[in-house]
Amino acid sequence: MGDRTPVIAGIGLSDCPKAPALDAVQHHALALQRTLDDCGLAKREIDGYVSAGGGGGMMIDDAVTMAEYLGIDHRWVDGTMTGGSSFEFHVQHAAAAIRQGYCDTVLITYGSDQLSRMGRTLGTGGFARTGQRVPGPIQFEVPYGNSLVGAYAMVARRHMHEFGTTSEQLAEIAVGVREHARLNPDAMYRGPLTADDVVNSRLIADPLHKLDCCVISDGGGAVILTTAERARDLRQPPVYVLGAAGAQTHWNISQCPDFTSSAAVASGAEAFAQAGVTPDDIDTVQFYDSFTITALVLLEGLGFCKQGEGGPFAAEGHLRRGGRLPLNTDGGGLSSCHPGMRGIFLLIEAARQLRGQGGEAQVPDCALALACGSGGWLSCIGTVILGKEEP
Repeated sequence: MGDRTPVIAGIGLSDCPKAPALDAVQHHALALQRTLDDCGLAKREIDGYVSAGGGGGMMIDDAVTMAEYLGIDHRWVDGTMTGGSSFEFHVQHAAAAIRQGYCDTVLITYGSDQLSRMGRTLGTGGFARTGQRVPGPIQFEVPYGNSLVGAYAMVARRHMHEFGTTSEQLAEIAVGVREHARLNPDAMYRGPLTADDVVNSRLIADPLHKLDCCVISDGGGAVILTTAERARDLRQPPVYVLGAAGAQTHWNISQCPDFTSSAAVASGAEAFAQAGVTPDDIDTVQFYDSFTITALVLLEGLGFCKQGEGGPFAAEGHLRRGGRLPLNTDGGGLSSCHPGMRGIFLLIEAARQLRGQGGEAQVPDCALALACGSGGWLSCIGTVILGKEEP
């Protein structure tokens, strides 16, 4: 059967941070074309397809609809939807399918026109618009006026109460991510940023300020996984999937068992065990940074520092450019792009770094990268460990 080790062979981005000429499905299509150009595969070789949907105003980009639109003749398909972490779960599933021979080459796509669509058909913050019917368990939260940022504000406030974490420490995460965004010509915000700028920006939901919150953008991405054997004949060096795992602690924030922790504890432990490496071996991390507190909770849960020590860790500069664990080297959701679900961008940037294609933001001697996506309200966490060398 040859070498069926799963690898990332192609990556591509659509236009961002704003592309008013494109709707969600066109972002999928543009990202696919650029990914095919990146790796040199023909579309007819793709026999597996995955999409989470969620980027279109009327949910017209689910997996089966997008497979039809893109012309993918698949023999394996997956439509797993866990919010922003969907794409890390997709890598877990696609890697297993490739190993088992269910398919040989899997395409993952995502596209969203969230910024261009704001105010027309889109609600805000993941909650219903005024007067809209609210189905499911979230109906018991909405009447109390909570919002998406409010949920994360509760996480931040509890972390501050338990461990003495400060707004200034959270601000250092935004500052470090902005350092990388300044090197990315496609980032939404590229101006200089200080911790004082963050803590003095408008308070959105106490204790989170405007600059603790991610941007809202358009954008899309695509990733192609295939076998190591097939990748040897393609244009780009393969990026090996060494470990991939997912876990869930809750979905709705009212059911969160511990505001200071997350399912990263479980998914990270499994991914590290599969890869046979430890947090000390990782050269760069690409975390879901919907808010500064999101990145901090993931940092601790994955074992890069002890619980409660994430604030001092960030304040010491470890996550910044030139630090021992550079974070979100494309500028992250806090400064570059966040079109609704950002997990695919984490995978693309991790692969770019391992290829040595990070440009001015390249992490020296990058051999191992970790991508960790968060879906829901720190609910479903997917962790993927990628490597430059074959396991």
